[in-house]
Amino acid sequence: MFFNNTDKRYNQFSAYLKNKFGAKVYKITLDAGFSCPNRDGTISTGGCIFCDGSGSFSQAHSNLLSIEEQVKTGAETLSKRFKAEKFMAYFQAYTNTYKPVNELEKIYKASLTHPDIVGLSIGTRPDCVDDDKLKLISDISKDYYTWIEYGLQSIHDKTLKKINRGETFDTFLRGYEKTKSYGINTCVHVILGLWETHDEMMQTAQKLAELEIDGVKIHMLCALENTKLAKMYENKEVDFMTEDEYIQTVCDFLEYLPPKTTIHRLAGNGLKKELIAPRWIGKKLDCLNKIDKELLRRNSHQGYKYNHS
Repeated sequence: MFFNNTDKRYNQFSAYLKNKFGAKVYKITLDAGFSCPNRDGTISTGGCIFCDGSGSFSQAHSNLLSIEEQVKTGAETLSKRFKAEKFMAYFQAYTNTYKPVNELEKIYKASLTHPDIVGLSIGTRPDCVDDDKLKLISDISKDYYTWIEYGLQSIHDKTLKKINRGETFDTFLRGYEKTKSYGINTCVHVILGLWETHDEMMQTAQKLAELEIDGVKIHMLCALENTKLAKMYENKEVDFMTEDEYIQTVCDFLEYLPPKTTIHRLAGNGLKKELIAPRWIGKKLDCLNKIDKELLRRNSHQGYKYNHS
């Protein structure tokens, strides 16, 4: 089974977007100076153990620039480098609904002024949305292809506590169900390698399948400089999956997801200069190619074990 007129055995989001808009769509990552309730003392001051000082912001334009300037600069850079024609504004750093709704409206609308912006993606926490914020985002989605991205990471509360997530699976469910009631596309982030058994990780996949999640981003746990996780690794308190373990687990995970769920990420490489461990994730393309080869070897695909009942 292949997806989006490609040779991919999973529903790759970038290919889905190309089919939808007739050209490859590139994300422009934006920093609007948001904070996070899991870092500022509202919930906790420590934040998630894997989150560094940039709020998991992999590619930043300085937030000293206005949102309009960040979008303009990002579009020009991507156009020159990749001949990009269409873009999504992507609020990635920290918790991007963690301001009053009147401020959010100005920020989001500022990101949509460029003529080649076709969509908006907002990374946030499910405990930082309410009806007013969701109505604003729902209204924007009438004119732009809009997503909310929630960092679930795992359905297991013991794991969420260990990584200092500051929320439970029930918190996620409440936020997710409210979001879906507004008809907003929802992408869920999960992390593999959180010291869970294989069965526990597959339970997360099966729950996401049951919820018929619109999109999923799958990450490999990694330690970046200036994080609690880096200190834990240096103190030999934790270890990480090998590349082969990760590839096998990702393929197993994909087999449970519905074919219609778009896959926004299968591997991340972080910033090499900040990556401490595992070093193998610095070769993202190699990892993606090995995932393709493993699905081919199995003669498998996303949804192979999906339970339709």
